[in-house]
Amino acid sequence: MTIQAIAAVCHEANRAYCETLGDHSQIPWPDAPGWQRESAINGVRFSLDNPDAPPSASHESWLAEKAAAGWKYGDVKDAEAKTHTCFVPYEQLPIEQRLKDALFQHVVKALSPHDVPIILSLTLELREDRSDGRRSEAAAHTER
Repeated sequence: MTIQAIAAVCHEANRAYCETLGDHSQIPWPDAPGWQRESAINGVRFSLDNPDAPPSASHESWLAEKAAAGWKYGDVKDAEAKTHTCFVPYEQLPIEQRLKDALFQHVVKALSPHDVPIILSLTLELREDRSDGRRSEAAAHTER
């Protein structure tokens, strides 16, 4: 899976999570502005390059990227004014916002090329024939 594809899944996972919080402002990946897509791609790169980094490090990386682009704290997220409610140190984020960083990292880890051998191994184990010669239920399901 490409970095861009992982970023798209991360974006959509974040969008779905935001909706559970009542935030319906996130737009689908294909319609997202370039700056937002690039930010997600950079977040994936950070997570792949730093697989053991805590969610706080991911947020600090995002914060540095935003600061370099001229963003600052604001009471509302406004792309034109370059203000964001999450433009604060990780420790000052509400728990709901901290969870977004953890969710992002877990999605990257689940889809990362580093985990492909593990995923393939699990898939092969599920597909192995049972001792009675019939396919396992999991194998039959994965072949549909």
